[in-house]
Amino acid sequence: MTTDEVRDEVSLTNLDQPLFDDAGVTKRDLVDYLDAMRDRVVPALRGRPLSVVRVRAGQAPFMQKNVPSYAPSWIRRVTLWAETSRREVSYALCDDRRTLLWFANQRAVEYHPTLVRADDWEHPTHLVLDLDPPVADDFPMVVRAAGLIRQALDDAGLSGAVKTSGAKGLHVFVPLEKGMAMADVAAATRALAARAERLDPALATTAFIREDREGKVFLDSTRAGGATVVAAYSPRVRPGATVSFPVAWADLDRVTPADFTVRTAAELAGDGDPWAELMPEPQRLPADLVEEGHTIPVARVQAMHEGKRRARARRG
Repeated sequence: MTTDEVRDEVSLTNLDQPLFDDAGVTKRDLVDYLDAMRDRVVPALRGRPLSVVRVRAGQAPFMQKNVPSYAPSWIRRVTLWAETSRREVSYALCDDRRTLLWFANQRAVEYHPTLVRADDWEHPTHLVLDLDPPVADDFPMVVRAAGLIRQALDDAGLSGAVKTSGAKGLHVFVPLEKGMAMADVAAATRALAARAERLDPALATTAFIREDREGKVFLDSTRAGGATVVAAYSPRVRPGATVSFPVAWADLDRVTPADFTVRTAAELAGDGDPWAELMPEPQRLPADLVEEGHTIPVARVQAMHEGKRRARARRG
């Protein structure tokens, strides 16, 4: 392994290797992109426990949560209990350029921070809805569903910002005032998804089980609590090395996810930070929205019970 160059005391290696199959870019392109965008990427990651998706030659992409033992000591860490895996995880905090460059050199392509900060684990900073089309190339359908979310938000006296997921869908973010309880934010997320579904049930669905979606856009309300969401400006392990990129609501029907890539996103961002510029001020969730959401079952739990019921029915 040879060191091609050093930036901010980080040795960068094998920069001219292809990043991954169908990326159309090299590791150098990834490093250069993240470095050029650091003043936009780092603020989206700072202070938040970070999971990354890495790619290695000859291996399938994999998500890394634990900071590896060989990571430099200057990377900030926080140890948290992971409920899903029932163990403690030592997460990195990507708070500066040097840490971002180190991850880029590790071939970390995707950056998935939590919706909570490490110093305030009980209070999410954003409410998030994830819109997923029934088929990969039906982005116009997702744009129409995003209009339902926007209408539901407006009806509730709320506003949000939207970005491409970098894959095939959209993410809607609603910034929250400090101190909103995790359970109440999760409930409000469910209520907003349900209200949007009621606006056009032929277009959108909250059905968590894929076979129940009937070719509709899935309004995923499960990005709550300690969940992660790919950061704005993060590249994705997708053909063309696409990037999750902020879009003005009025421009949604004029773009496609493929417009934003490691090669194009920095220029499209210009000198500003579109994600920060498009994000509304923090808001308080209406009591009636939270109350409604608490009457709606948690999608994952409901789907688990339904899956078991169907399995029993098949066996019977």
